[in-house]
Amino acid sequence: MSAVKTYSPDRVKLVVGVHSVTGYADGTFVSIEPLGDGITSQAGADGEVARVMSADKRVKITLTLQQTSRSNDVLNTLLSIDHLSGGDKPFPLMLTDLRGSTLVATDAAWIVNRPTVEFGKELGNREWVIETARAAFSVGGNS
Repeated sequence: MSAVKTYSPDRVKLVVGVHSVTGYADGTFVSIEPLGDGITSQAGADGEVARVMSADKRVKITLTLQQTSRSNDVLNTLLSIDHLSGGDKPFPLMLTDLRGSTLVATDAAWIVNRPTVEFGKELGNREWVIETARAAFSVGGNS
C-alpha cells in the first residue's frame, strides 16, 4: 500500500436534486456539520454514568460559491419551488469525495434561506446553508 495519500478538491462532488454543483469559491467551499447531539453523558450523584445516543441524524451543509456560479440560480430556484409548494419540495442530496470515503446522502434536503449578497470591485461569494432530514454521514480519509 502506498504511503502517499492524495486529496483533490475537484473530486469533491455535490449533487442537489439532479444538478451537479459547480463554481465553488476559493478556500473552504463546503462545510458539513452534524446538527444532532451525537452521544451525551451524565454522571449521577454516586458517579454512575449514563449515555444518551441521539437519534437526530440531521446535517447542515454550508456551501460557498463564486457569485458567477450557475449553481446559484439552481439553488435559488430550489428554494423558490419549496416556498411555492408550501414546503412540499425537499430535494435529494449527495456529497462525496471521490478520492476518499467521506459521504453525505439524504432524500430530503432544503435551502434554509437566500445568501447575503454583496457587490464590490472584486468577485464575491455566495454562502448557501442547506439542512437535511435524516442523512447518512460518514467521515473518512483519502487514498
